Amino acid sequence: KDWKQASTFYSGNRIQTTKYTWFTFLPQNLFGQFHRLGNLYFFFLVVLNWFPQVEGFHRDVTMLPLVVVLLASVIKDAIEDYKKYRYDKTINFTKTRVYNK
Repeated sequence: KDWKQASTFYSGNRIQTTKYTWFTFLPQNLFGQFHRLGNLYFFFLVVLNWFPQVEGFHRDVTMLPLVVVLLASVIKDAIEDYKKYRYDKTINFTKTRVYNK
């Protein structure tokens, strides 16, 4: 009886260290990227350059640093999260020993 109760209670017991899912990767990652002051500064410059009265540089030149930094960060975070996913998968499928009185 105790074994049956414990096995149903802990049936979903697994390790998950990944930060994102397929659907939440881009929104959560961009939200995290724009919490950095440098990214907000470059985004502010991009927005300002869309107004012709304030335009100091060409729009493409202003967007380039922001896009490069965001793209590099997104790729790095995706690789790290995928490595965590693979490691979690190997840990969750390893055989364990159960102590039985």
